[in-house]
Amino acid sequence: MNARTQQPIPSAIKGLLAATAAAALLAGCGLADTTTTAAAVGASEVQQAQQAKTTLGRVKQQLDADQKIDAQQRQAAESDAQ
Repeated sequence: MNARTQQPIPSAIKGLLAATAAAALLAGCGLADTTTTAAAVGASEVQQAQQAKTTLGRVKQQLDADQKIDAQQRQAAESDAQ
């Protein structure tokens, strides 16, 4: 018989085992579903916020462009009036 030396369990495996055990415990009470739903809602809200920020940027650019065109037209009208 060979004597096997016992090696310590790496911390990554310990973390994985702990997460699996926690998920198994939480699955019994429905908290895992709630957590998953909350994460999905959070991701959706982040995406909506990013889209709103993009839209706001486009609206500001369009307003700036419109104001510039309006100023040019006003200046042209004033030049024609003189």
